[in-house]
Formats: sequence, C-alpha cells, structure tokens
Amino acid sequence: MLDKLEKILMPLAEAIGRNKYLISIRDGFLVSTPLLIAGSLFLLIANFPVPGWPEFLESIEMGNGMTLATFLSKPSDATFTIMAIFATMGIAYSYAKQIDTDRIFGAATALMSWFLLMPYVVDGTVTVGGKDVTASMSGIPLGWVGAKGIFVGIIIAFTSVALYAWVKRRGWVIKMPAGVPPTVVESFSALIPIMVTMGVFFLINTVFGMFGTDVFDIIFVWLQTPLLGLGDTLGAMVIAYVFLHLFWFFGINGSSVVGAVFNPILQTLAVENLEFFKTGIGEGHIICQQFQDLFATFGGAGSTLSLIIAMLLFCKSKRIKQLGKLALVPGIFNINEPVIFGLPIVMNPLMLIPFMLVPTVNIVVSYLAMAAGFVPICNGIQIPWTMPLGISGFFATNWVGALLQIALLVLGVFLYMPFIKMMDKQYLSDEQKAIETPIEEDDIDLDDLSFDDL
Repeated sequence: MLDKLEKILMPLAEAIGRNKYLISIRDGFLVSTPLLIAGSLFLLIANFPVPGWPEFLESIEMGNGMTLATFLSKPSDATFTIMAIFATMGIAYSYAKQIDTDRIFGAATALMSWFLLMPYVVDGTVTVGGKDVTASMSGIPLGWVGAKGIFVGIIIAFTSVALYAWVKRRGWVIKMPAGVPPTVVESFSALIPIMVTMGVFFLINTVFGMFGTDVFDIIFVWLQTPLLGLGDTLGAMVIAYVFLHLFWFFGINGSSVVGAVFNPILQTLAVENLEFFKTGIGEGHIICQQFQDLFATFGGAGSTLSLIIAMLLFCKSKRIKQLGKLALVPGIFNINEPVIFGLPIVMNPLMLIPFMLVPTVNIVVSYLAMAAGFVPICNGIQIPWTMPLGISGFFATNWVGALLQIALLVLGVFLYMPFIKMMDKQYLSDEQKAIETPIEEDDIDLDDLSFDDL
C-alpha cells in the first residue's frame, strides 16, 4: 500500500515542485508577506481586542478632523488595501526569473498591463443640496487593487511576461552602439517588447469595453468567486490537509507543495475578512490563511506540539525523552523538523494515522465552533506563523479562540498518546537489549603494530 502511494505521490510532488507557474505564485506572494505582517502590527494596535480601546483611539484628536485611529489605519491601508499590486509585481518578477528574461522590466510590464485593463471608475455617494446622490467618478478603485484584483493580477503577470519574453527572444529590440551605459542599453532593449505587450492589452481592453464590460469583472465573477467559494469549505480544507500530510510522510515538504495551489485562495479570503472587519462590506469567511496557520496545526505539520508533550509526559525511553526535550522549544514556535525526521514520522506507518488525524480533528472542531458562533472567525490580521498558540488565537479572534487552541492542543496529546506509547515500548526494548548485549570493542594497541607485516 505504501509503495503504491509513494509511486503516485512522489512524481506528483516532483511535478508540482518544478512547475514554474506554481513556483512563481509561491515566491511572488512572499514579496507581500513582510509588508502585510508589518502592517498587521499597526492594525493590532488600532484594533486591540480590549473593550473600549478602539473608541479611546477615536477620541484622541490629531488635528484637521483626524484622530489617532485614522493615523494608525494608514499602514494597513498601505499594505492590505493594495495587496494585489505587490502580488502582481512579485509573481511577474518571479516568473521572469523562471523563464530567464528581464526581471524588473517583466514586473513593470505586468503592472502596466494590469492597470491598463483596470476600469478607472469609482462608484460612491456624494451630498448635493443636503441629499445623498450616487455618482461615478474617475479614479483607481481600491477594491481592484486589493483582494478582488489578485486573480486578475496572477493571470496578467504570466501572460504579459510571457509575451514580453516572446518578443525579445525574436530579436525585436533596439540595439545601441558600443560604449552606451548598460542601463541605457537595457532600457532601450525593453522598449519594443513593452510596446507590443501594451498594444495587445490595449486591444483586449478595447474589445471588452465595446461589450460594456471589463476583464476584472469577468474574471472576478466567473473565476475568482467560484474558486473562493470552493476554497471556503470544510471539505476543501480537509482534503488539502490530507494530501499535505501524505507528502510530509514521504519526506516531501507538503506545506510547499499544497500551499503553492491552495495558499493564494486562503490569502485572498483573509484579505476579504480584514476588509469585512474594517468596513463591514462583504462577508467573513471561516476558512482563510489565519484559520490554516493558527487552528489547523500547533507546532507544525501534524500538530506535533501535542506529540512532543505526549512524548515528555508518557514515554520512558531515553531516545524519545531526549528528542522531546530538544524539540519542545522549536515546537512552541511551530518548527517541527526535529520530530518529523528525528522520531521519525517520515516513512513510519505507525505514526501516519495520528499525524493525519489530529490536524483533521483540529480543522473540523474549529470550523464547527466558528460556524456555531462560539468562536469568532479570524479577523484577517497577518500573524507570523511562528507566534505561539494562545497568543496567536487571542490576536486572530479573542480569548475564546485562545482557549480553543489550548483545548485542541490537549485533545491532540491524548490522540497521539497510544501511538507514541507503542513506539516507546519498542524503543525501550531496543535500549534494554543494548544494555544486556553490549557491543564488543576490539582494543587496539599501537605497540602491537609492525610495519614488517606489511
């Protein structure tokens, strides 16, 4: 059975791990990660989960009708609100690297193409003669540069960079004479590929405009909304995590393989959650990036912090005890390679069941608790995945979320307990045999050596 699974999963993981599109998406989103975490720090200060705190910040006047709360919201506006810009730029840059073309010009071309297709119309309400009137004004819609525009950005990043590279590889470039500075040569070399790309996207925008619509609306309605709807389900989350842990069982980083496909959906849902909590516009989602990072596993893949605690509390073998002590501190910060490869969990059929079962239980219990309203859904604030449980749950939801994390951690300890005790029994037997039958060592005396025997 394991051999059959290995034959299926190993080639699949290798194919995904070498796919230039998935690699570009994964690496491209990493551009925005430090920016979003930095913006989240200010967002946490502005929305600290203490009764009366937001109202207190609103009461502090800073001049010109601005309050301290207004200023604290600016860093999040400069990160979360325009997240799609960072994603488009990062993915285009990474894809240009994958296909060996100009990275910075590829990223710039993608941004230009993305903005070229964007409808510069902002619908809003203005007060005229004491009455509120709905009006359309020219401007860049913040919705499209945020969560709603991410999938359009992904598609345009690939198509625009591919078109740019296609033109350049055919030699359709302006060549400068010798002695011209390299930066000038690169700039003029990019001119024709950029013009061709711009022309193509101009025609696309014109054709859609003739039919009274635009690319952003089409992709959002027919692609992004169905994908987000599919991703925002308990079934999708459970299936993703089953595959994630199967990959880890065979020694493959399942988080990278599955995350390359699933994380863009989760991150988009998280940004929509943040917008919902800030403005009340749209709807909140139970499944999102924070749900995965903070409630599915504790201590890393397999929720192995529960396993480490079980190792320390219920095991007697020196091997497991010592490994538990070494793995405890990294596990608190969600780093679990010492357990994955040291226990081991990799290629260990005995540990496969709890390794997959505990995260699944965490997901189902957390989802049902949030769906029933016992625990608030995650607020979308980007919390580092290394933040210990309890603290992370408090910031992502409130104190009830922190208690849920602790309860699931304890539940995981008892789910892992019978399996790790079976391993402990085997290791104790091995250690006892080693004591009873010590390895004979041959004493070597250098004085007995003679070069005459050679």
